[in-house]
Amino acid sequence: MSLDAAATGSRRDTGSATSPSEGPAGGPLRRLWARIEFDLQMILLSNLAGLPAFLLAMFLLWTGSFDTSVRWLATAVLLILWGSLTAVLRAMLVRPIRSLSSVLTALRHGDFSIRARAPRSLRGPLALAYQEANQLEAVLREQRLGAVEATALLRRVLEEIDVAVFAFDENEELRLLNRAGERLLGQSATRVLGTSATRLHLREGLDGPAPRTIEINLAGGQGRWELKRTTIRQEGAPLQLLVLSDLSRALREEERLAWKRIIRVLSHEINNSLAPIKSIAGSLRTLMGRQPAPRQLRSDLAGGLKVISGRAESLGRFMAAYAQLARLPAPELAPTPIEPLIRRNVALETRLEVEVTGGPAVQVMGDPDQLDQLLINLVRNAADAALESRGGVTVRWRTVDEAWLEVHVEDEGPGLEDTANLFVPFYTTKPGGSGIGLVLCQQIAEGHGGRLALHNREPRGAVAVLSLPLHPER
Repeated sequence: MSLDAAATGSRRDTGSATSPSEGPAGGPLRRLWARIEFDLQMILLSNLAGLPAFLLAMFLLWTGSFDTSVRWLATAVLLILWGSLTAVLRAMLVRPIRSLSSVLTALRHGDFSIRARAPRSLRGPLALAYQEANQLEAVLREQRLGAVEATALLRRVLEEIDVAVFAFDENEELRLLNRAGERLLGQSATRVLGTSATRLHLREGLDGPAPRTIEINLAGGQGRWELKRTTIRQEGAPLQLLVLSDLSRALREEERLAWKRIIRVLSHEINNSLAPIKSIAGSLRTLMGRQPAPRQLRSDLAGGLKVISGRAESLGRFMAAYAQLARLPAPELAPTPIEPLIRRNVALETRLEVEVTGGPAVQVMGDPDQLDQLLINLVRNAADAALESRGGVTVRWRTVDEAWLEVHVEDEGPGLEDTANLFVPFYTTKPGGSGIGLVLCQQIAEGHGGRLALHNREPRGAVAVLSLPLHPER
């Protein structure tokens, strides 16, 4: 809106205060007055203010003892002077208003090159209006520059990120996508903008929970993709933003790293067993080839075969532990009260007394057998650590945000030395340990939609935190 229009609107709001008449006839006169432009209103009001003085001057001039020519000359001079002052007054009113209106119009159209220049002699509210208009121009220019830079940066990021981004309007028609989205669809943006989500085979992404993993089979990509969804607004209209991340590459990389770890562990353990077996077998074969046979041959054979048998049994136990880790079945979920579950597993630890701190009476959807195995391992590990320093073990549980159950198994042992390898299969710092206990516990927790974390405690000891969902997705 220009300043003239704003002034007109202001005049209309205050017309009753400046109207020359009141009473029953005031309504039509006010409407007539409202149709007159603002600058003409000011001229009329100023003329009305000076009219009594002009009429008095005319009365004294024409009723006094002046010559007729003098009377006409004086009348003409007064009228010319009055008209000139009226024109000057109108120019002084209109010029600054039009100047401010031009500045505001330019700002409305995004042109920030125009500034309001007030005369040096200008003072008071009008000078302040010029100053505020120029400050508004500076602020809007900085905001526009920031918005342009932010928009350019956002577009650049959207084009370069390796995730597919789609935006659908209320009619589920595509309004925005990036290069990764074009590659996934196998078509350019000019061809697919305005196409419905159903025709693009992305309708599934607009419903259901998010984030989640979905299967996609499109021209530019197949496999498992992570779906994230949110709502944004563009020019006041809501848009559903879909972000699809390809999990295939990450899964392949994780699978490759997992195989490398497994091969490294298997090679280490098998070589640890085969190396002494090969050495002892070679030594025994050398002894048996000697002539005459050594007198201690029988005892050497018995000792060597005993070592070979022991290493073979150790390798067999290792492979059995690996098989147990690899064959963990899917959990059979059932309503499971948490307090009886914890107390019966704590009772199995007889080397020391484990303190159970009461918690809320809740139940989870879980496999009781697998949860028993998980808690047995956690309590046993805590007891092993506590016995080293003659400390205690405490088990407690609580709910978080009415959505998660947290079980804390705390010990007063020496703490955790190498937290980076806690969940590496077959890694252990215990003499005779298999290195699969914590890995098995982690798999059980994740199989129930939860997680397992271990941390050091202050001033000493460690805590295992098992988190399980109270309301898992069906």
